[in-house]
Amino acid sequence: MKIAVISVTEKGRRLSRRVESLLSRQHMVNRYCFIRHTDEDAADFSDIYGITSNIFTAYHALIFICACGIAVRSIAPHIRSKDRDPAVVVLDDCGRFAIPVLSGHLGGANRLAEILAEKTGMLAIITTATDVGGQFSPDSFAKANQLLITDLKVAKKIAAAVLSGEKIGLYSDYSCRNLPPDIVEDTMCRTGVCISADPSKAPFPVTLNLIPRNIVIGIGCKRGTSCDAIERHVADSLRTAGIDSRRICALSTITIKADEPGLLAYCEKHSLKLHIYTAEELMEVSGNFIASEFVKKQTGADNICERSAVRCSGGKLILRKTSGNGVTAAAAELPVTPDFERKIQ
Repeated sequence: MKIAVISVTEKGRRLSRRVESLLSRQHMVNRYCFIRHTDEDAADFSDIYGITSNIFTAYHALIFICACGIAVRSIAPHIRSKDRDPAVVVLDDCGRFAIPVLSGHLGGANRLAEILAEKTGMLAIITTATDVGGQFSPDSFAKANQLLITDLKVAKKIAAAVLSGEKIGLYSDYSCRNLPPDIVEDTMCRTGVCISADPSKAPFPVTLNLIPRNIVIGIGCKRGTSCDAIERHVADSLRTAGIDSRRICALSTITIKADEPGLLAYCEKHSLKLHIYTAEELMEVSGNFIASEFVKKQTGADNICERSAVRCSGGKLILRKTSGNGVTAAAAELPVTPDFERKIQ
């Protein structure tokens, strides 16, 4: 996750360094400090509204170290929707409170505040109703389990039903763990959650469809292949196979493609991690793959896309090698086990 930490005072600057050290092991953290209270490791700014405008869409999360009012006024012109906005958390510059103010569930602001509290001793101030009541939150559950919410309006209806004490039904194509009291495996409920790769299923009168984001794309390409060419081929291949491209969670390839500009640009555009494997690691993968002696001679592995997809996912191949416009692609499916106690990382 890409996180920006924005501070305006000297105390805030010192706290921003502490926050960076705590989060940088798992996330990419950049610091932005007011010009009068900065240091050589931070970018400086003179206008908090300007810097917020510049970086709002570039990060998954913004951590403001300042008064809540300043943060709220800074982000207000840029707020779009809960499924697109970054997480926003506000810390006071004495480091006593961590307050999520935007995208608490889908963006992960609530969990980020809790993580900061766990690591620093701050008090996380959580105000979302389901969290306060310790009840099921469809947004948090989906985020923690890499599930796509197909309809935010229905998600709101489910949350409202939970808060009114209504039991929520569950239909799942996958084995689920740790069902909370709010959830029952009963399709006779009025409202319910359906976890399936098929978004057309509607086992309840009010159905919230959650689609697993568990597709790994194994990919190979000629040197210099553009991001657009890669995107077109992957999209066309998945569409032909009837696979929703929103389910892609990662890409995988061989080490000699680790610095391929088009591939890196595609991953950056879609916020996907690129997993890299050596030829030896790919050849260790067992399975029935479409082998190419030419590819093996050039790279050391007889198939890059299929082998890397299976290696990365640990699951089964669901789309065999497709080729076109200098790109080869295959898809494998990560195993899915939704856990209602799983937390956002």
